[in-house]
Parts: sequence; C-alpha cells; structure tokens
Amino acid sequence: MNQNPSFQVVVADESHFPFAETICREMEESAKARGTGIAKRSPDYIREKMREGKAVIAFSPEGEWAGFCYIETWSHGEYVANSGLIVAPKFRKGGLAKMIKKRIFELSREKYPEAKLFGLTTGLAVMKINSELGYEPVTYSELTQDEAFWAGCRSCVNYDILMSKERKNCMCTAMLYDPQDHYEPEETIEYFEQNKKGLERLLHYKQWKFLQPFLKKDKDSEAEAKREGSRKGRSILSFLFNLLP
Repeated sequence: MNQNPSFQVVVADESHFPFAETICREMEESAKARGTGIAKRSPDYIREKMREGKAVIAFSPEGEWAGFCYIETWSHGEYVANSGLIVAPKFRKGGLAKMIKKRIFELSREKYPEAKLFGLTTGLAVMKINSELGYEPVTYSELTQDEAFWAGCRSCVNYDILMSKERKNCMCTAMLYDPQDHYEPEETIEYFEQNKKGLERLLHYKQWKFLQPFLKKDKDSEAEAKREGSRKGRSILSFLFNLLP
C-alpha cells in the first residue's frame, strides 16, 4: 500500500498532550458536518490514550498536527475498535486517512494479536480503506455486545434509530477483521470494488428507510405545534433527511 512520505505518523505519547484540545474540537466539528458521529471524548480521555500508547498521531513536514486515531478495547480485550479517526481539514483528500488507518491497524495487531478488530462507518471512503486492510462487512450481531460500547453511541444523532432497530442495524455499516478467520486484503478490496455501487445504494437506502419514521414524527409534531399556535424548530433528523439526494 503506497504511503505519502511527506507525513509522519507515529505512536502518540505524553509529549503530544498539547494537541488533545485541538483533536477533540476537530472530532466534534467533523461529526456535526457529517450529521452522524462517534462517541464524544474529552481531552483527558485523549491524553490517557496517548499515555497508554494506544493512539497514533500524524504531522505535516512542517510539524503541524494533521491527524489522529486511537484504540479502544471491549469484552475484556476480545474486540478492538480503531476509533476517532480524524484528519485536519487542510490535509484531507490526500491519502493521510489511509496512512493513519494502516498504522493504527498495525498497532492494534501488535498489542492485541488475538482480538477481533471492528468498526462502524457511514462513509464509503472509510469502507474502502477498511477493505484494503482485510475488513469485511458483517451484521451487528457479530460485533461486541459490551454495553459500554453501545452506550457510546448515545451522543450520535442516530441513536434513536439504533435503539428502534434493537441494535441490529443503523445508519452505519459494520466491518470486522477476525485474525482467526479472515479473507486476504486482496480479496476484500476486490469484493469492495465489485460491489461499491451496491454498497453506496445501500447506504442511501438506509438513510431513506431509517429516517422515514422519525421524519413522520417531526411532521406530526410540527402540525400539533401549529394547531397550538406555537412555532417549534424541526429536529436534526428532519434537517438531515432534507439533505439527502
């Protein structure tokens, strides 16, 4: 896998503590822009990941912070998630996300060689990167059932959808790398390339299908508010639905 040599991606440590505030701010802004989101994390939480050596951080040739990602473990280390992937806006669309994902994947395999690596994403670009590492799409039932993990989804705008589906489905696509039973990266990326149009249609369908009940609730609420002579703002879900193609 080709990497851009102009960026430096290293395992984070205590010397990187000053970047924690910036990382959290960019994570939050990115989640708002996407209309979905990772669990909100505090600067102290990010610093702890750095202290434990469970994170990677990227810098530009000039030493400017460029990206970040960290490791989380669930079900007593049986499952590992590479979470909080973020690239600074000015460095996006240049291949840095792929570099960070590759390095955090390698670090996860070094620290937890027997663990199953998984992720949830709404983005086709991240699905492609995961496929290049050997991840494959799976059902939610194959992910960790650790309550602490699912509790982290509460800060996502789509949490009501997740719970309405009894945690069996949501806007995100689940992907898994099982070290004991997995395809080779060449096979998973071939599968992705052959099915990416179908996967993209599936993402759009999930957006349409899962948001329908909540859009109806929004419309009913607006109608009731008008009858009462008050004006209520539409929910974020309604706003997001209107942005869909």
